[in-house]
Amino acid sequence: MAEFMKHYKVLLNKAKVDLKAALNLHDDISRGDEELDYEVVLFHLHQCAEKFMKSLLAFHEIDYPKVHDLEKLANLLNENHISTELDIELLIELSDYAVEGRYAFLQEEIDDIEKHINMLVNALKAPYI
Repeated sequence: MAEFMKHYKVLLNKAKVDLKAALNLHDDISRGDEELDYEVVLFHLHQCAEKFMKSLLAFHEIDYPKVHDLEKLANLLNENHISTELDIELLIELSDYAVEGRYAFLQEEIDDIEKHINMLVNALKAPYI
């Protein structure tokens, strides 16, 4: 029990740190910082989602695999009847940014960044526990 709670707290804090990094980077890009790109924002959003889902699993004392696959983690949450504010389809899109960004970046993906940000901001605010 104590080990799960320790993991929960550490992972939830790290999820919040990744979200803050994504928000800060997004703001910098929006203000015209040309040394940054959206892939780094999406990478941090992926990391936030992954750590958040793992924190929920840890809180409920459920062992989770050491994977970066957001769909697999979301399925594990669903199998254990743990509800979240997360949109599975949006999460799956973030999986492409688990380890490295894409080389080809489409303009329409930029619009989805706001959806990802809003989903994760709302998820981390929700009273799950």
